Amino acid sequence: MRVEKIYRYPVKGLTAEALEEVALAEGETLPHDRRFALAQGDAPFDEAAPTWLQKRHFGCLMANARLALLHSAFDPRTGQLAIRRPGEPPLAASTRTAEGRAAIAAYLAAFLGEEARGKPRFVEAPGHAFTDVARKCVSIIGLASVAALSEKAGMRLDPLRFRANIYVSGGAPWAEFDLLGEEIMLGRARLRVFKRIVRCPATEVNPETAERDAKPPKLLRDHFGHMDLGVYAEVIEGGRVAVGDALEPLRLD
Repeated sequence: MRVEKIYRYPVKGLTAEALEEVALAEGETLPHDRRFALAQGDAPFDEAAPTWLQKRHFGCLMANARLALLHSAFDPRTGQLAIRRPGEPPLAASTRTAEGRAAIAAYLAAFLGEEARGKPRFVEAPGHAFTDVARKCVSIIGLASVAALSEKAGMRLDPLRFRANIYVSGGAPWAEFDLLGEEIMLGRARLRVFKRIVRCPATEVNPETAERDAKPPKLLRDHFGHMDLGVYAEVIEGGRVAVGDALEPLRLD
């Protein structure tokens, strides 16, 4: 299989940022992936003692489909985050100052309206990632699996609905499931695949229109007998990964 696309998602629920290459580190996510989140006002997240919490505590597409309408861009060199609503000037604020984080939180809370609970906070905690599973990892999807699901849906499903880090071509549909429990080489990095990704209502949201115009979890269950698409893998030896690199299993029985 071959790496076709690499994405990070600096703010949970917001825009995917395409990368040509990335340096993976042992035990970590992609750099800056899910680094920030909008914690709902009633979320028990403590930045001084961060622990993993379920996505319902944060702004997320599962509960807040309208977030797909926002376009965001993060510059890790300066810490600046830009967010733009359709047809309006962007907000540009620093993620490194209390004033900047407060401005971002207020902007997102105003956009969410009644979906914002209490007084949301724009949060970050060094070393913490706001991932959907407690273990830091990389998500991988075979584009053939997306195509097989699209065929059953009777419409093209944008792969970005599934918000993976790595999209690969060249395998049969669901070939990534055969890697479960195996070690793989992804470019120059070595990873261990440890879990299939169970899909939730976030995938119903069209990333272009923010409309819930398909039901991938139901389609998966009805046509394939499961609700899974893609796999999670932990980095056990860091290295560079670039578009065009191979994904190769180290052992398959």
